[in-house]
Amino acid sequence: MTLMRFDPFGDLGRLTEQALAGARGPRAMPMEAFRRGDQFVVALDLPGVAPEDADVTVERNVVTVRARRAPLRREGDELLVDERPQGEFSRQFFLGDNLDSTRLSAEFDRGVLLLGIPVAEASKPRKVEIGSSAKTAEKEPRIAERASREEHAKI
Repeated sequence: MTLMRFDPFGDLGRLTEQALAGARGPRAMPMEAFRRGDQFVVALDLPGVAPEDADVTVERNVVTVRARRAPLRREGDELLVDERPQGEFSRQFFLGDNLDSTRLSAEFDRGVLLLGIPVAEASKPRKVEIGSSAKTAEKEPRIAERASREEHAKI
């Protein structure tokens, strides 16, 4: 698999937060990941987050996405219901060796952060030329002959 997700402490933290937050709901970034041709696309839902309040970093093969959403209410507003998740959000996922993390791109589109991660050139399929056994048989005596001459030259 190319995109690997393993964050046992983060998952445990999200579950605990969901249990303790009650009506506030989860503070996770729902994610969708798929391959389109020679690129992997990761979409993260960040409704209500401005592009300048999101941050994407890559360290080796770990991608970290952080975002912040502030409440819309101001000082003096009377709060009636507050079910929208607010504050700091964070999500990490691991990239397989077959992806080129140096060429990762990011853009916002209608509250969705889209990451594009190209497949590494070394991981793309390539055609391998197959030699014929007739050519191999011709080369073997020459190799053996050359080794014999080098052996006599040493003596």
